[in-house]
Amino acid sequence: MNIHFIGHSTFLLESGGHRLLIDPFIEGNPQASVSLQEALEWTLSAVLISHAHGDHWGNALDFARTGVPLIATAEIAGYAGKNGATQPVGMNIGGTYRAGWGSVTLTPAWHSSSFPDGTYGGMPTGLIIELGGKRVYFAGDTNLFSDMSLIGQRGLDAALLPIGDHYTMGPEEAARTLDLLKPKVAIPMHYGTFPPLTGDPAVFQREGEARGVDVRILKPGEHTTL
Repeated sequence: MNIHFIGHSTFLLESGGHRLLIDPFIEGNPQASVSLQEALEWTLSAVLISHAHGDHWGNALDFARTGVPLIATAEIAGYAGKNGATQPVGMNIGGTYRAGWGSVTLTPAWHSSSFPDGTYGGMPTGLIIELGGKRVYFAGDTNLFSDMSLIGQRGLDAALLPIGDHYTMGPEEAARTLDLLKPKVAIPMHYGTFPPLTGDPAVFQREGEARGVDVRILKPGEHTTL
């Protein structure tokens, strides 16, 4: 699996001819490594949304209106369907969506969730994604919580974790999640995009590698392979 970091919390996962786009915040994202027009030229198998905040919901409708399945909570999928999404897939926490490319399971996340227009976005979530024989946990905007140990029991090839602080975990707290998640690889996200997001990825890397985890810091536009 190739993990492409688009910027902020936006990732493109690619394996076996399938591409999954996570939290497509492109327009208005000062870190975005591609333009919206360039991204709309990708052939996507699905768009995955962790929660409804603007820096995660982002350009979801631009993709969902082209026929790409949009997978999220029932509230987000319902909102998307009312606004032009052609294949909204509404789920809830604990549920799994299965497709030819693999699967996605929604997990709890401790945060909040509302659309930029104020509409309630349901519970925020994390995502356990299975693609190309690899299992990746995308944590969304959560903080540390003890049930991460249950997520870790699945066996994680990688964990994508917010470290920016202020709205999410900071780097030290994010490093503590590694004791529960036990991923082979950890990739920090959601830092440095806006002034409040001051979390230092070098701190996360130092703390993570002290725990025996391969921490990979990606700049927007870079990718890594599992």
